[in-house]
Amino acid sequence: MKKLFSIAAAAIALTAAVTSCKQDSSQQTWEKYQIWREDNKTWLAQQETLKDESGKPFYEKLSPVWAPGRYILIHRYGDPKANEGNLVPDLTSTVTARYIGRLYNDEKFDSGQITSSLTGLVEGWQIAMCAMHVGDSVKIVVPSQSGYGSASQGTIPPYSALTFEMKLVDIPGYEIRP
Repeated sequence: MKKLFSIAAAAIALTAAVTSCKQDSSQQTWEKYQIWREDNKTWLAQQETLKDESGKPFYEKLSPVWAPGRYILIHRYGDPKANEGNLVPDLTSTVTARYIGRLYNDEKFDSGQITSSLTGLVEGWQIAMCAMHVGDSVKIVVPSQSGYGSASQGTIPPYSALTFEMKLVDIPGYEIRP
């Protein structure tokens, strides 16, 4: 019985130590990126109020029903009616898209073409893609909460607002359900 108690006590102590380290690490990340977070937040607020040459909002704010409180900003290039009859992906779809990704300060972090399940992409891409037709080209702004959040990803620092210029090229294997 004493042995069982000792094992349980050790497990509790280990859990407390790991949790404490995670909290310390999280707090250190939060403090280390304070200026970066503030700059991203200020830039994002500016994008939300950006107007085009006619005085209309440049971006539309999209917030999906499946992710309350989350959103992206989207600007559609060209005539949105041009691709209206084309396929639109579901969350379970695989998509092919071309893109250029940038940080809020316009620093490019990635570009290329990707074929992936939407569920394997950041939430901001999922929100955008579910609102696009094959052939659509857009610019999106992804707040950090709909991107990588407090985690860094390659050259992308934590708490980063991201922009993507993207085109939905195809939905391979798309099946029209009756």
